[in-house]
Amino acid sequence: MTCTGNDRLASSQLQARPPLDLVIRSAQPVATDVISLELAAPGAAPLPEWTPGAHIDLHLPSGLVRSYSLHGDPQDRGAYRVAVLNVPDGRGGSAEVHRIAAPGVAMRVSAPRNAFALEEASHYLFLAGGIGVTPLLAMAREVSRREKKWTFVYGGRSRDRMAFLDALSALGGGELRVVPQDEAGLPDLASAFAALPAGAAAYCCGPSAMLDAALAVGTQIRSDIPVRLERFVAPLASANLGADQGFEVELAHSGISVTVPPGVSVLDAVRAEIPGVMSSCEQGICSACETAVLAGVPDHRDSVLTAKERAANNYMMICVSRALTPRLVLDL
Repeated sequence: MTCTGNDRLASSQLQARPPLDLVIRSAQPVATDVISLELAAPGAAPLPEWTPGAHIDLHLPSGLVRSYSLHGDPQDRGAYRVAVLNVPDGRGGSAEVHRIAAPGVAMRVSAPRNAFALEEASHYLFLAGGIGVTPLLAMAREVSRREKKWTFVYGGRSRDRMAFLDALSALGGGELRVVPQDEAGLPDLASAFAALPAGAAAYCCGPSAMLDAALAVGTQIRSDIPVRLERFVAPLASANLGADQGFEVELAHSGISVTVPPGVSVLDAVRAEIPGVMSSCEQGICSACETAVLAGVPDHRDSVLTAKERAANNYMMICVSRALTPRLVLDL
């Protein structure tokens, strides 16, 4: 299952949160091809609160919007900290961040959102792959502060590509297992799940292959342990896109109705009428376009909502999800 927070807001509230105009206070390399940015308000004003697992959107000069998990300490209201892996063959956002990152550079940033919230458990298993360490570092820091037990399994291609090893090593109350692939192969997920006590929870972030393996192993070995995932990219779609039907969407606040034809996303159809509708990943994995559903039944195709939330049909990710009814009414 994927993970979400318990404090979801109506889309009108999400859209109403104004972006923050911050500046880069520092940009430091923390691993091969990884930089960590500190983003602060001019005049050192305190920033909006956030909780472990939250992410922010960076609005880049090119117009791209990209989401990055916060890896700092929520008790520090002076700066947001994100780490960015440069992916040369990616969609362009990470390369742009690396190109422009320097102290003093202005950056428009969204308020934090949390679709990967830390919930109460007797013991925490954190499974990180590469840059997936970022949200889990903030979680482990918080769990350590609460004096809860934790196990952190951190895999990567090599030590030089694994950020924040020193920060993790300094945390108390838990066990850190560092597994560079060039030294030790792949992490032993089975033993990590098998050792968990009753009432534990697992949080995983990293490449899709690792997350799929964690979900499969966790389900097989410890079906009583909830496994919560945060993905970098959406899993392969299983829906038959060629069988999609068109439908109508009513935008309750705007008083507008739009037709969503086959092959066109709700997001694109809505943007033709309301150009400023928020989005980021456009793969159904970041929750930036999360919108409240007032009537109708969505066809959920995201990787954010839990099974329970999908059944409730109170929210949908309009970048990828569609409709099972001829008409939807959205809180836009």
